Amino acid sequence: MQRASDILTVRKPGRLSRIAAPVRGNLPDRAWAALLTVLGLAVLAVAAVIVVELWRLSSAVLAKTGLFSFVFASHWDVVRDLYGALPFIYGTLVTSCLALLLAVPVSVGLALFLTEMSPPRVRSIVSFPIGLLAGIPSVVYGLWGLFVLVPLLRGHVEPGLARTLGFLPFFRGPPIGLGYLAAGVILAIMILPTITSIAIEVLRTVPLSLREAALALGATRWETIRIAVLPYARAGILGATILGLGRALGETMAVTMLIGNSPTISASLFAPGYSLPAVIANEFAEASGGLHTGALAALGLLLFAVTLLLNIAARLLVRISRRGPARVAA
Repeated sequence: MQRASDILTVRKPGRLSRIAAPVRGNLPDRAWAALLTVLGLAVLAVAAVIVVELWRLSSAVLAKTGLFSFVFASHWDVVRDLYGALPFIYGTLVTSCLALLLAVPVSVGLALFLTEMSPPRVRSIVSFPIGLLAGIPSVVYGLWGLFVLVPLLRGHVEPGLARTLGFLPFFRGPPIGLGYLAAGVILAIMILPTITSIAIEVLRTVPLSLREAALALGATRWETIRIAVLPYARAGILGATILGLGRALGETMAVTMLIGNSPTISASLFAPGYSLPAVIANEFAEASGGLHTGALAALGLLLFAVTLLLNIAARLLVRISRRGPARVAA
């Protein structure tokens, strides 16, 4: 029987050469590849249509105020048609960064516990509520935040932070309950199951031989996790963090209900603020003039741009983190 290697090669005097042109697929394969290409390009087409439409709607207000003035101005006066997006950009970034600061250590620690330390029975019990949290609607999180989280922050957490850490500008001011801290905490709870679930799947891909090698060299369980497991899974955990950040940036209802909806900039986490999705959701239905609608469309364009820039930066970080262990090993 003729072998596949004999089919793919032809003999010439004195040497063995490979056939230049590969065997092409049949017509159904080509049609399937073309269909997948069209579907892949459709995603880019949808994103391009969104950007073009937002730019068309916002062109009037950007032509009047200028892109630089619109982005870095801090006033938002609908009556006088004065629009500045800086308070909303600030509120979006502060709440998202605070959510990551709170959620990432808990998520990674929970993922490490479930994959490295917990018994199988405990793992099955804890995994169910994690998946359940991911499916709860954001408005339910917002209602829980209003009736449970805000009174807890106003009555106990914020006064305690003011007494112990009041020398820092982040923990000054009256304990209102509604503000950056409440929005950041609710976002942390919302993105925690996303980061945890992906981190668990990433940690499960770590080869068992790495753990066994570290243990054979005398490493403790914690040292095995630190020197063998975490470096291997670093890029995947960073990717999970990026997905959590993407949800935090675009979250609307829960943040709208808890952030306070005040277009001001304050260093204190106790102060009320505003975010880009929240102001769009609150004012778009009541926008009467063309400039007001254009300003909200420009905010949507800015949110799209912020998300795009953060994803580009995150991809670069993932690429750098993937090259990290190779450089250390070299």
